[in-house]
Amino acid sequence: MNEQTLKNLDTFLQGRVDSGEIPGCALAIIHEGEEVYRKEFGMADIEKNLPMQKDTIFRCYSMTKPITSIAVMTLVEKGLITLADPVSKYLPGFKDQKVLQEDGSLVPVKNEITLQHLMDMTAGVGYPDPSYPAGERLLKFIDKYYKGVYDKDNDISTVEFANLLGKEPLESEPGTRWRYGLCADVLGAVISVVTGKTYGEYLKEAIFEPLGMVDTDFYVHEDKLDRFAQSYIYETPDPKPWSSDHMLGLTHNFVKKPMFESGGAGLTSTVDDYEKIVKLFLNNGTLDGKRIYSVKTAESFLVDHLTDENRASYDWEALKGYGYGNLMRHMLKPHENGSLGSEEEFGWDGFLGTYMFVDQLEDLGIVYVIQKFGGNGYRDVQVIRNLVYSALEDDI
Repeated sequence: MNEQTLKNLDTFLQGRVDSGEIPGCALAIIHEGEEVYRKEFGMADIEKNLPMQKDTIFRCYSMTKPITSIAVMTLVEKGLITLADPVSKYLPGFKDQKVLQEDGSLVPVKNEITLQHLMDMTAGVGYPDPSYPAGERLLKFIDKYYKGVYDKDNDISTVEFANLLGKEPLESEPGTRWRYGLCADVLGAVISVVTGKTYGEYLKEAIFEPLGMVDTDFYVHEDKLDRFAQSYIYETPDPKPWSSDHMLGLTHNFVKKPMFESGGAGLTSTVDDYEKIVKLFLNNGTLDGKRIYSVKTAESFLVDHLTDENRASYDWEALKGYGYGNLMRHMLKPHENGSLGSEEEFGWDGFLGTYMFVDQLEDLGIVYVIQKFGGNGYRDVQVIRNLVYSALEDDI
């Protein structure tokens, strides 16, 4: 890769920090199996005067989802589940589900939610959101959870959380509509039921320990808190620390081991650790001589699962040109996305602005980390993508 072109990333990212738009950030680029760029900018914690470091721990939020996708597929490969299985086979709370209509009536589902529906976000299970009736009901569900209605300490297990969620009405008939939501959290519960372990225990056994991911967990251990980045909200020109507690079922602000281990948003990690996930994707399921999943599973991460009917609701600006499947976006038409890229590039991002992609065609991947409420807008990601792809050179 062209080193001079990569220096444009220094200018851009330092500029974002200097302008006060973000407190700090980190970026790693992996090309042909090697880390060809690794820089940190700005602060991990302004109040404690801690700069962003190579070993800074960050909240993954939805960058948890690609790891959950891998975990699900390891169970498929072990013959313990199939993606065609109904969710109710493992979680009785999902039996006899109903769809909430616009007029407030409840209609029994025609087809049960399957694990594939969860993997493709077509299950009709959203996030708490007042903009549509089923989402409003989920807001009330989460509010009850935090008030201790289900447990006086609002600390219930991953499986208990999912079974309660299953009793809530769906937004749409399973398989008909794409709706981003709590699907990966339900998958974490399924994995717990099938394996007889907590979701975190299974992740350590199947992924983290084999890959040497020593800093990835559902909370930051006490002896590592001095490396934990603060998250910030920018409601005024001056950033204020933002507590991650009381959001999406998460508790304890990631500093205490939770009972509910969120497969959609709960992990904390470092750039070093998450690079190993990116390299695993690039290497079709192997890293450092250890195979985590098969070549056929690797092929499944490249496939768009959306139907024309699903695509009508797949309307985020940042997802233009992409399809979706197995909890990740899949590039179909780079020219529609407004940034440089390759067909079949895939990945996902997180609520605080974290972002990753994997491009097997170019043997290229990135991990980008910030910790800002809502991120800093998709344009930043477009610029980063353009600069990274512009640095690629022909082999001579």
